[in-house]
Amino acid sequence: MAFGLIVVGDEILSGKRQDKHFSKVVELLAARGLALAWAEFVGDERERIAATLRRTFAGEDIVFSCGGIGATPDDHTRQAAAAALGLPLALHPEGKCLVEARILQAAREAGKEVDLSAPENLQRLKMAEFPAGATLIPNPYNGIPGFTVARHHFVPGFPVMAWPMIEWVLDTHYADLFHRQAHAEQAMLVFGQAEAVLTPLMEAIEARYTGVRVFSLPSVGEDGSRRHIELGVKGVPAEVAPAFAAMRAELERVGADYQCL
Repeated sequence: MAFGLIVVGDEILSGKRQDKHFSKVVELLAARGLALAWAEFVGDERERIAATLRRTFAGEDIVFSCGGIGATPDDHTRQAAAAALGLPLALHPEGKCLVEARILQAAREAGKEVDLSAPENLQRLKMAEFPAGATLIPNPYNGIPGFTVARHHFVPGFPVMAWPMIEWVLDTHYADLFHRQAHAEQAMLVFGQAEAVLTPLMEAIEARYTGVRVFSLPSVGEDGSRRHIELGVKGVPAEVAPAFAAMRAELERVGADYQCL
């Protein structure tokens, strides 16, 4: 199974806010021996979100979606998920209780009386309307839940809420996937070489050691360093070491200038 990430919000695409979810999700997955396979950003447009979800629901990936599950007019993710699955939105009974509990708590903290049947509180209950059959993701910050449906896990856009909710999903539902596949990586900086010159070596290494992938990250020296290529191998530990040794041997044979990391 592969993991994917969808980040929803016009504020990200307009630059008003900088996305923080991508790097954090990579970190949370890596801590469990997992990796992110893809990520997408989409604005607050219901049909576009629904189209994205139709495509991802049709696959086998485990997907986290951050943002757009509130109850204001610019929140469309709950409705888009339901439309993508051809399901109605339904008020989740436990979700309703959690939202009402949060309303009552906020009123107590403010020293106010509260009428749960008031229009504004009925509007807040929409935060517990999910595609029929969805299950809840607990929110340790304020109790307003996210939801899970069809291997997709929907959480708020606020990092303080989203990140512990994603951790809960991983630890509750996918612990059997943790550290299942051993992984190793070795790399070096190669100076004074072009990627095109190194490509035959990279192809030969991957052909010979089928359990590894070769990577190259060129730098033009924008940080004041020498122009270089970060060249390395990653994959099955038993093959990474000999593949890296073979790569070094070939670079030494041609007299290339390199430095191991």
